[in-house]
Amino acid sequence: MTYTEKKISYADYVRLRESVNWNNFFKEQTEKCLENTLYSIEVIDDNTIIGMGRLIGDGMYYMMVDIIVEPSYQGKGIGSNIVNKLIEYVHRETPVGGRSSIQLIAEKGKESFYEKLGFKFIPHEFCGSAMRKVIRK
Repeated sequence: MTYTEKKISYADYVRLRESVNWNNFFKEQTEKCLENTLYSIEVIDDNTIIGMGRLIGDGMYYMMVDIIVEPSYQGKGIGSNIVNKLIEYVHRETPVGGRSSIQLIAEKGKESFYEKLGFKFIPHEFCGSAMRKVIRK
């Protein structure tokens, strides 16, 4: 299994979202969002992308989005590795003496996965739980 820092293609993005039963967005909108991704990770097994994660943000505030692992590969630590690689990027980009904040909206029922990785739960009544992690240097 290989973890690659690479922009995710539209076709792989759509396929991975479909693999976990997430709705896709309008094609042109999706292509624009993928182009504007700050940092992304692809996970490749046997020449097939089986997982991904993206960061969007401005250098102080980051949002983790599209943390997806194909169902047949879940439970093997791949999702944790993706999240940790995204966190490592933020840590590298945060200057000494600086502080960065990472947020995400957890899929309902996945909150404990992110809590184990150091995120704090922020309850929200209308959607999945918001989670946050602060990086200090």
